[in-house]
Amino acid sequence: MGVSAYNRSVCVYPINKFGDRCLLVETICQIDNNLRCQNGGQCIRADEYMISTRKFVCICPKGYIGDRCEIVDNKIILSFQKIINNSTPMRITTFRTISLTQNSLIIYWSQPFHLVIIELLNKIYYLAFIQKTYERSTTINKMINPSGRCRHINELFNKTFVQMNVLRRIKYYHLPCQKYSSTLSCFFFDDLHICICDDYGKQRLANCFNFNHNMKFDCLGQSVCENECQCFQDTSDCPQRSMCICLTCVFGTRCQFSSSRFDLSLDAILGYHIQPHISLLHQPNIVKTSLALTIIFMVVGFINGVLALITFNNKTICEVGCGLYLLGSSITTLFTTIIFGLKF
Repeated sequence: MGVSAYNRSVCVYPINKFGDRCLLVETICQIDNNLRCQNGGQCIRADEYMISTRKFVCICPKGYIGDRCEIVDNKIILSFQKIINNSTPMRITTFRTISLTQNSLIIYWSQPFHLVIIELLNKIYYLAFIQKTYERSTTINKMINPSGRCRHINELFNKTFVQMNVLRRIKYYHLPCQKYSSTLSCFFFDDLHICICDDYGKQRLANCFNFNHNMKFDCLGQSVCENECQCFQDTSDCPQRSMCICLTCVFGTRCQFSSSRFDLSLDAILGYHIQPHISLLHQPNIVKTSLALTIIFMVVGFINGVLALITFNNKTICEVGCGLYLLGSSITTLFTTIIFGLKF
């Protein structure tokens, strides 16, 4: 209830009520038990002061429209898998070394991934594995073939095409995937992108994404590598593993050993062939042969030194100068053999 400008009371009537004192009941929405509005819509009497031919208005619930809520709205149901999130793609790097005598290695990985790209020195890339949906606890056995190498754009297009603007040439990136469909799996065209050839229906198109080829993992400028060798980390922030890339004639976990100062010593000959953390049975043949010869020399030299020491340790022989010389020579031979064995 309110007060008008003439100090007269005015009644604000609720739904389905009208009159000066809200005593009259509006029956237009009460006919047929409020079935004028369908699907649970609410009927409201139209304002008599509005210019309209409609005597009532239906307020429709969510999912229905129309004058009487008789029309069903379109329904769109979207379901999201758990793997979808708002985080940006993450690039994680791991380092592994493989010797010349090995042709395989094992990598254990616990984090979800979709692409496996192998990077060798001098920016040589190989596409190793692709999976659209991540599967946990799986064993992936992949043979890296030369066809999996990611070629540079200079190998696929002429010089004129390479010098074109990126927006002009990017529409032609599907051509290498179609031309070299059986031998080309990926290629890269600048320092920020890499493209993968995927099958979309009956077509083979290029799928390009950002890939920084110049990422630096220089151990935050605090390298532990010696002899001016490079230090690399698995990630640029919060690294967990580092590795030294040794130059020519340098070896060791920290590149602390150099063979350039040796002539024909065993260190220079066998330094590159001895494989750490591998049993003797799986070492190269040159290491096994060297060990066998060393053991033979040690045994023969030790026996020779002991027998010579027993023979020349005689008072009659030691009375002459030659006897003392031979006794000292046998002792020297025995100690030399022992030191040689310990050094090996």
